[in-house]
Amino acid sequence: MAQRSSAGRGGTATRTARRPGNQTPGTPQVSEATISRMRVDEIRGQLRQHGVSGTSALRKPELVRTLVKTLRAERRSGGTKGPGRGATSGGRSAGGAAVRTGPRTSRSVRSSQVIAALTDRPERPGRSLVTTNHEVIRRWARERRAKPATIRGTERDGRAGVLTFNMPGYRQSSRVREITWDEWFRTFDLRKLNLIYQERLRDGRMSNFFRTESPDREDG
Repeated sequence: MAQRSSAGRGGTATRTARRPGNQTPGTPQVSEATISRMRVDEIRGQLRQHGVSGTSALRKPELVRTLVKTLRAERRSGGTKGPGRGATSGGRSAGGAAVRTGPRTSRSVRSSQVIAALTDRPERPGRSLVTTNHEVIRRWARERRAKPATIRGTERDGRAGVLTFNMPGYRQSSRVREITWDEWFRTFDLRKLNLIYQERLRDGRMSNFFRTESPDREDG
């Protein structure tokens, strides 16, 4: 509907009311402009939540178009997911794409690249990564000959305490106790942890950096 406003003495001018953002045709709740303002990692996270994988090689314009197309298809088919939704605090389990977030989610989690599947790759060497995917974690540990472990004395109610890995070549500590993967992941999921880690250092060498973190506490 046209709006009328005064322009000079006694004059009038008309203009067409603009909708906020660039609305995708046929999907009024999908704003391409809003998606374009999202960070690349956020767009990739949204795509993973909607079941789209293999996005690590796509640049931002391609990611925007892919997310718009995905949301448009879901709207037309009666899907319920909407744009701009963040990861949920519950996350997902073995095949989980969501990063667990909460009131104390750190800047490290928010700025890290989400790795949700074995096919996802870091954008560059030295990139900080975050995952909840069991198979991604297993592969990372296997490549470093690392065994799932906990720290003695931190157990809680008969369950594993602080989660860690026992890596060859590192100073062995009497407090490190190896546990099974089942026990490690049971604790990891029960406490809704994220794994922040690196694949490679900036110079391309393998990195052993990792830490677990809870969205409800400073660390895991």
